[in-house]
Order: sequence, then C-alpha cells, then structure tokens
Amino acid sequence: MRESGIERTFAIQELTLPLAMRGEDLIGQARTGTGKTLGFGVPLLHRLQLPGDGTPQALVVVPTRELCLQVTRDLTDAGKHLGVRTLAVYGGRPYEEQISALEKGVDLVVGTPGRLLDLAEQRKLVLGKVRGLVLDEADEMLDLGFLPDIERILRMVPEQRQTMLFSATMPGPILTLARTFMTRPTHIRAEHADESAIHERTRQLIYRAHAMDKTELIAKALQAQGRGLTMIFSRTKRQAQKLADELTERGFAAGAVHGDLGQGAREKALRAFRSGKVDILVATDVAARGIDVAGVTHVINLQCPDDEKTYVHRIGRTGRAGREGVAITLVDWDEEPRWKLISDALGLDKPQPVETYSTSPHLFTDLDIPPDVTGRLPLSKRTRAGLDAEPEVQGETKRPRRNRRRTRGGKKEAHGEAEAGARQDSDAETRPARTRQRRRTRGGVETGASTSEAPAASGDADAGERPRRRRRRRRSGSSSGQAGEAGGSARSGGAEGGAA
Repeated sequence: MRESGIERTFAIQELTLPLAMRGEDLIGQARTGTGKTLGFGVPLLHRLQLPGDGTPQALVVVPTRELCLQVTRDLTDAGKHLGVRTLAVYGGRPYEEQISALEKGVDLVVGTPGRLLDLAEQRKLVLGKVRGLVLDEADEMLDLGFLPDIERILRMVPEQRQTMLFSATMPGPILTLARTFMTRPTHIRAEHADESAIHERTRQLIYRAHAMDKTELIAKALQAQGRGLTMIFSRTKRQAQKLADELTERGFAAGAVHGDLGQGAREKALRAFRSGKVDILVATDVAARGIDVAGVTHVINLQCPDDEKTYVHRIGRTGRAGREGVAITLVDWDEEPRWKLISDALGLDKPQPVETYSTSPHLFTDLDIPPDVTGRLPLSKRTRAGLDAEPEVQGETKRPRRNRRRTRGGKKEAHGEAEAGARQDSDAETRPARTRQRRRTRGGVETGASTSEAPAASGDADAGERPRRRRRRRRSGSSSGQAGEAGGSARSGGAEGGAA
C-alpha cells in the first residue's frame, strides 16, 4: 500500500477490516473519497484461494462503467504481488475480449449488472463458486433502476458466501435488500450524518448567474490562483459537450464524458484527465461516482443539482482523502427554490445565492482570480497537451456514425445529389416503368375508357394515335354521360374498321 501512497487507514477501513477479515457480512456507510474500495477489497483478496482453478471466487458489482474501471484499477494494484487475476466486465466493449479472459481464468470479477447478467445467461461467467460478494455504491444502483438485476445476480451465487454492501447513503429499499440476502449483517457508519453531507474540507460557493454569462464566468474562474484539476458537472449531455467545445476554443485543455460518447471516447477523456493532458473534465452525472483522481481542486456545477444527494456526490470529487477543495454552484433564477431545499436539507445555511456576473468584484476576490484576466486563456499558459495528444487504445470500438443527409424542402443537397442520381439510374434499369391506367366502372362493369382501348389493341392505327382525352371533373353526373358517348363512338369506329 505504501507504494500507492497509502500510509494510514481511514475510519471506514479501521471499522470494517476486522469484521470483514473474519468473513462476516457487513454494511459499510461512509461518504465518497474515504477509502471504501480498500475496505472491502483487502478482505476479498485475503480470502481468495490462490492459485485458483480459473473460476471467479469473488464478485464486485458496481453501477457505472467508470466506477468499474476505477475499482478494477485499485484492486489490481492491491493484489499485484499476490498474482490475482482481475477482470473488469462492463458494457460498451466487445463481448469477445471479456469472454476470452473468462475462458483463460480469473479470480476476481468487477462488473456492471447488465453485462454480468448477459455473460451469466450465456454461461460464459460461472458464479457457482463465488465466496465473496460486494455491492458497491448500492444507492446509486437503486437510482439507476438496477435493483431487479441485483436480485437476479444474488440468486445466482451460492447461499454460503460473504456479502458486503457499501454506500454513501442507505435508503430503505437497500436496507430491505440487505435483510433479505445477508446473514446478520453489521451496520457500520464511519462518521456523523452532518459530516457526510457538509464536506467540511470543501469550501462551497453558491452564485446566482445568468445562463448567457456562465461560460464567461467559468472561463475566468478556471484562471484562479492555485487551481489544479477541475470537474464541471452538467445536467444534460448536449450542454456538457457544448461547454467542453467552447472551453477548448477559448484555449483551455478540456474533455467531455457523457452518454452520447462511445465507451472508447469516454475512456480516452478519463485517461487524458488522469495523466494531466487535460485539466478540465466536463461530465454528466454518469461520472459523479467512480472518478477518484488525485489533484482535483475545483468542482463546478453548471446548474443547480436535482437534489441534495446529487449535490453531495458531485462535490465529493474534491476535498477527498483529507485534502481541501472548492465547490462552485451556479444557480439560475428559476432554480432558487430547488437550491433552498438542498441548503435546508444539508444544513448549509446558504438559502440565497449571491447574484454574480463574470465582472463581479466578489468573484475575483472569492476565487483569488487575477484582476486582468479575460475569458480566454493566454497563449503563455496553454501548456497542456490536450485531448488529441492522448493515444487511442488498440482494440477500442468506435460507435458507428450515422450517415445523415440533410434535406431542404424534400430535396437532397448538392453533396448527396450524385449518389441519389446514381441510385435512381440503377432503379430505372431494374424496375419497369409503370403507367397507371384508370378504368371507369358502373355497378362493377367497366365502361367508357376500357372499351375505347379495345380497338387500339386490335390494330386500329387511328385509335392508337388518337391523343388521350383529358379527364374532367363534373359536379353532376354529366361526366359519366360524356364517357358513355365516347365509348359509343369508339365502338362505331371499331365496327367501321372491321368492315373495311
């Protein structure tokens, strides 16, 4: 552990390790960033029988792909001297490489519920020898609707096992799940209720900002003295990508993580953020958990979070492991009632956000921003390599782009006309031309037009060369009478032709 920079245990680790090492079931509750991963990871690694036969002996279930990668990385580092084979199983990646790793043999599997169930139902993932099961961030799995999948996984593993459940909050359905599938669990709460919410080491600034001025305000806040890595949370995927693009255009090294990006692009942005190639990560709540990066000094909420729990998890990305951090929340005018509810629920005593613009003097004072900064990063400070400097990992599958064609008034634009014309020519060669012939009927019997075509078929040249009569609409029944007369004249013409 000392190689990874860990020199002392946190409260949750001190309380859970003695019980977990004995194989007892337990529920560990502590806020994010206090070492829960090693709180359950060390007992799991300690109880593995090595070398194993290749069938998974321990299973860790996590709600998101990012958290899956984070937990896998931590457990791989912790067990690298033991020879433990660890595998991350999550969606957005090809099945083949994960199935191949399972066939070669693994000891510990970390995965998301959906992909775990898929592989288990395909009989590629064998859960019959799992002796240790961990549900990490169980409350987040409840929010994402994974509870039925969790129950199915719990029914697949042996009844004789050690089960550990870790989370920052403990809603009622999670406690019910624990009572159903755990054996006399010990509930361990590592800190007081107010401490888990307030984040005493994180300075929280709440500003009421105008939507049109937020990008400029953030661009100046990102030039604060002593700012390190920064995470910006957005409510929607489109807003996250738009803000990342705008900050990149202003000279900042920014990346984005949201659901519209393929898994390869998301992992690339996270790698660049961890390695320091970019120092700004704009993300939706998909990344609110699972990103444990040392050096995150600032967290910015582009809008007011939906509830107090989301707010706690977002600002928990900074001020971790005893460090200090800054959390900035930008509240729109119509979001003030929601923020008041969050402030009252957490006891922040900040019900009224301070009206703030990108030119407000208190913004520069609160964040220690030099007074001469503008909304663009000076060229002399653009020292980060940027997202493009992060290499692609071989084997990553990019999400195929849909070939959309713009239309204007139902007509294809110039870039698609050549292809459209070629397609029409090929259709014309293979598809016969269709001439729609209308036949008049009266009482189910054809009249007029049908009889007028008969002489042309028998070889009457005059009838064949005669131009087709334009159909005229009548309000009364006079049209049908004219058609009858036309049919009579056609019949007489056919008779004369026969006599001749």
